[in-house]
Amino acid sequence: MRTKSVDKDVSNSVNTKRKGRELSVGDITSRLYSAILEHRIPPGTKLGEDRLAVIFSVNRARIREVLAKLAHERVVDLIPQKGAFVAKPTVEEARDVFEARQLIEPFAVRKLVATLDKAKIAQLREHLELEEQARLGQDQPSIIRLSGEFHILLAELAGNSSLLRTTRELATLTCLIISLYDAPTAFSCRADEHSEIVQAIINKDGDTAVQLMLAHLDHILNSLKLRETSDDIDLERIFGVLTPE
Repeated sequence: MRTKSVDKDVSNSVNTKRKGRELSVGDITSRLYSAILEHRIPPGTKLGEDRLAVIFSVNRARIREVLAKLAHERVVDLIPQKGAFVAKPTVEEARDVFEARQLIEPFAVRKLVATLDKAKIAQLREHLELEEQARLGQDQPSIIRLSGEFHILLAELAGNSSLLRTTRELATLTCLIISLYDAPTAFSCRADEHSEIVQAIINKDGDTAVQLMLAHLDHILNSLKLRETSDDIDLERIFGVLTPE
C-alpha cells in the first residue's frame, strides 16, 4: 500500500528536491517546525537522522544542522547516545511555561496598547480573519498554528525583539504541551477570546485586555489532562513520501 500525503504543501516542498532544487536547512527546519506546531508530529517522537535524510533527500549533516536549530529553540531534545526527539514537557515544565506567560504577555499587551496605530489594528484584524477562515474550513492544523501565532503577533506588534523571542519559544512549548496533555485546542484557544482581547486593545483599555489575556491563559492551563504518548509516528506519511507495500 502507498500512503498519501496529509499536507499538500509539505509534500510539494519535499518533492522540490526531485525537481532539481535541494532543500536548504531553513526549508527543512520550517517543515519540521510547522508539522510539530500543528500537532502532526506529537511530543516524544524520535527524529532519526537517517530517516529524515531519506525523507528530505539530503545528507545527514544537513539533518544534524536542522535538529540543532530546533534544539536551540527548545522544540527538539538532543539526548546523548539516543538521538533527537520532539520535546516532551513534563507537568512541572508545563506549569512553568504558563507561569512565565502570565508574567510576560500582560506586559506585551500593555506595550501594544501604548503604541497602537492603524497599521497594527489592521494586522490584528487580519489575523482574526485568518482564524475565522480556518475554523469555517475546519482546517484543524491551521487552527492550531494560528492560535499560537496570535500570541506571537501581539509580542511582535509590541515592538520588543527580546520579548518576541521569548514569547515565540513559550508559545511553541505551549503547542507541545497541548498536544501532549490532550487539551481540546478548538476550545482552549477560542475565537471569541482572541476577539475580545483584540477589541480591548483597539479600545486602548489596557486593564481589560490584560484581564482577558490572563483569563485566556488560565482557560488553556485548566483544560490540560495528563496523557502518555508512545505511538509510533509515520514520518514518511506526514512529509508526503510514498513507501512501497
